Amino acid sequence: MKMKFKFILSAAAAILLAWSCSLEEDTSGISSPDNYFRKYSECQSVVNSCYIPIKSIYTYTYMIATECVTDIAYCPSGTLDASLDISPAVPRFGSTVWTQGYLGVQRCNFAVNGIEAAYGKGVLTEEQYIQLTCEAKTLRAFYYWTLTCFFGDVPFYFDDVTNNEVLTRIQVLPRMDAGQTRDKVIEDLQSIAPLAPQTRTYDNEANRLGASCAYMLIAKMAMWNKEWDVALEALHNLEDIYGSLSSYSYAENVLFRNKNTPESIMEVQHTYTQGGLTYTSNVACICQPYPRSANSAVYDGVEIPELGNQSTVWSAMRPNVYFCQGLQSKLGKDIRSQYNMAWGYGDKTFNSVNTRPWCGPKFWCPDMQSSSDGNNYKVFRYADAVLMMAECYFYKGDYETSVKYLDMTRTRAGLDNYTYRTPVRLEEEIRNERARELFGEFQRKYDLVRWGIWYDAVTANSDYAYLQLNTTNSRIKPCHRYYPIPDTEVTYSRNNLDNKEYNAYGL
Repeated sequence: MKMKFKFILSAAAAILLAWSCSLEEDTSGISSPDNYFRKYSECQSVVNSCYIPIKSIYTYTYMIATECVTDIAYCPSGTLDASLDISPAVPRFGSTVWTQGYLGVQRCNFAVNGIEAAYGKGVLTEEQYIQLTCEAKTLRAFYYWTLTCFFGDVPFYFDDVTNNEVLTRIQVLPRMDAGQTRDKVIEDLQSIAPLAPQTRTYDNEANRLGASCAYMLIAKMAMWNKEWDVALEALHNLEDIYGSLSSYSYAENVLFRNKNTPESIMEVQHTYTQGGLTYTSNVACICQPYPRSANSAVYDGVEIPELGNQSTVWSAMRPNVYFCQGLQSKLGKDIRSQYNMAWGYGDKTFNSVNTRPWCGPKFWCPDMQSSSDGNNYKVFRYADAVLMMAECYFYKGDYETSVKYLDMTRTRAGLDNYTYRTPVRLEEEIRNERARELFGEFQRKYDLVRWGIWYDAVTANSDYAYLQLNTTNSRIKPCHRYYPIPDTEVTYSRNNLDNKEYNAYGL
């Protein structure tokens, strides 16, 4: 994992750190934090730069990688991540997630260490120090959460690369047990989150991340490690901050076009970033009805004026039969179905929805120009935290409390209260409810892998022929639960990194 570092101070005072992989190491850009942490505005600019790698991860390909190779959705895309045509030699989107994830880690390490030094010199007030440190540590935790969800065991470090000695040590780090990485990140967040303002992200200036997102990440990582009490402590802190789920309108808070809504804990910001940059992404390109007739607002045979006649749509992600005819039928009472799925528009039915609908207006981008999707993407919402509490209490054996939290999302969706029968059925219902509530929010594969059922769930419930299911040469392998570390990174690490799980399947 060789890294080339350069520090550039832009006109907007944001540090843009360029990181590329190279066998020829350039250490001329290693610089002292003293150049960038002389006052509060400079410290904040460094933290602003920590957000930037997120935009390169949250694209339509990430939607494919996290939602479209699961038990509830598929995408007949030419993007080969959709058919799991993935190996260490050809890691596909894994290269992007690895590079951008560790770029985010490196920037956050630089920020955390620099802010600490600036506070020690009296540059920052205690309030400023806590706010900036919580934000930077939360972003660092987010990158490690993404990396461990995506790759499993990955190298871990909190060091700021200030000299060649540190750089040499980091570039040959092996995989570290993902559970140990999560425990270190949890401990790091627990040291700062209670000190920061206990506010919703919605109430923070410019929707900057703080204690709420820190608590969410503590809980997310603790649940991977089956540390239910650790997760619940963080989740109850979120409950104290966010209050009753019933006070948040589902429709208002779930639509990607509605930006920075009260229920949101983290969103991917489009049109602007904390650093003042303008950008868009392209998730809506695979989430709108397909195809669009030339020079018109007719999508799959139906006119949709709100989508306009300038959008670019690609082979679309679709809910599969297991989801749309089982978990969330269009004839049921669940109000979420009309946002997750689209069988038609107005009184018109689409041409190509006999058994499977298109993704619904939750994901649509009104008047999208070309492929420039300006929606915000929901990463974490409070409803997710509520269902996490239901799951934690289930695994602690407190089924009554588990059902109480499960019913919070069901009630908001217009469903009847759940009737408890057996632990097995309750566990299945919690998992199904996460599918219904969080459909298309970049988490389904992570949930299935965390539960240890990804391969079985996909081979049992997916109806996606691209995976060549039920054939002697089936493309899907159990090792695909995680992406492989790119072979180039293994080489850069002097073979301290490995892909043993993929190698076992001849990949």
